[in-house]
Amino acid sequence: MSTLTIAIIVVFVLGYALIAMESLTKVNKAAIALLMFVFCWMLFMFDPAPFIQLMHPDFAGAGEKVVAFANSLITEHLGDTATTLFFLMGAMTIVEIVDQNGGFNWVKNVMQSKTKRSLLWKIAFMTFFLSAILDNLTTSIVMIMILRKLIQDKHDRMIYASLVIIAANSGGAFSPIGDVTTIMLWNSGMITAGGVISEIFVPSLISMLIPAFLLSLSLKGNIQRDNLTNDLSGDREVLEFNSLQRKIIFAIGVGGLCFVPLFHFLTDLPPFAGILLVLGVLWTVTELFYHNLHKERGGDFHFSKRVSSLLSRIDMSTILFFLGILMAVACLEEVGVLRELGNGLNIAFNSNHYAVTGIIGVLSSIVDNVPLVAGSMGMYPVEAMGDMSVDGIFWQLLAYCAGVGGSMLIVGSAAGVVVMGLEKITFGWYMKRISWIAFVGYIAGILSYWVIRTLVFTTPL
Repeated sequence: MSTLTIAIIVVFVLGYALIAMESLTKVNKAAIALLMFVFCWMLFMFDPAPFIQLMHPDFAGAGEKVVAFANSLITEHLGDTATTLFFLMGAMTIVEIVDQNGGFNWVKNVMQSKTKRSLLWKIAFMTFFLSAILDNLTTSIVMIMILRKLIQDKHDRMIYASLVIIAANSGGAFSPIGDVTTIMLWNSGMITAGGVISEIFVPSLISMLIPAFLLSLSLKGNIQRDNLTNDLSGDREVLEFNSLQRKIIFAIGVGGLCFVPLFHFLTDLPPFAGILLVLGVLWTVTELFYHNLHKERGGDFHFSKRVSSLLSRIDMSTILFFLGILMAVACLEEVGVLRELGNGLNIAFNSNHYAVTGIIGVLSSIVDNVPLVAGSMGMYPVEAMGDMSVDGIFWQLLAYCAGVGGSMLIVGSAAGVVVMGLEKITFGWYMKRISWIAFVGYIAGILSYWVIRTLVFTTPL
């Protein structure tokens, strides 16, 4: 291993450690990720020839051609990363448009329950399926806001909030648009929409049902009537569109998100093109609605929920964090580190992909699952046949393990981090009360997948 390779690894590990200690350093993780990305590639460009010779033996150029080829590699990786980033930006904007126009208010009415246990099961299933359509982060925020209107007892709400984390991560794992990691795998062609839904749905459902049952044992009694009254009062928000217009926005937004996999299948265009199509249609429809409102209220009237205004609410720091992480991981791929790591894992576990992906899932509860999946994609090439083929056992399990595994610690997923901040749940409380429950569900899901692939579907659907 060369000195430059070691230096790149040191920069990556140091950057990753600073990202993990964001709460201590008070430096936004996006800033560290961007610095990590640039410094890794700067070291690569000091002497790219040995790396290119190692990873691209067919290249025979020298001198300036080496520099040009190295730059083309960076551009190629940036293009691959951009497909994921544009998908996320489009999806986040669509969800924001629907939410700001009251599209999710109906969820509050569905959640009305008399007993604590019936509410728990409603929350579990609602979170599970909403996460598959939206994403686990957005779904968690929506569900916590609803819980605050329904449950006043802090301890009970912490239990419900913990279930929201587990259900959101489980629901996102079986959907090609439900989690950043599944979006990455789908965009890169490792899994198909039909394959991941048909084969990971049951394991994901089991990984939610078992923890929900265990958590329900700690909840007894009825919900106080005044809590339901608070919920029925709802938010006194000012909505700019009438009921019919809001329903149209909801139908286009959520229906469009569901349509993206079909669009990809019909056109062979990348998924981000489908999400941008939905965003364009939704933006156009809302502008037509606002054109009519301007006629009614006057041209000078300012509307705060126009798409052009809502774009400023998109969490760009998250987008830049993903950019930095994915491009830094791409550098590790180009210096051959990921390939060697993948070979080492295969040797250590005798090519048992259930064990390899299971370990990756456990690690995803400690560190961010985005670089773990990005690293795995760089470690293992897609093969024509076998476990590494499209929709093969390895990629299907990676989608499940990386998504569901993050539930084992509260800091192991975006859903967990946001719930931790909103409900002030401590790391220790979650680890003591919830981690083992999430682990039981995680293992049960893997076992169910083994049963399905061994006894039911021996080949991908």
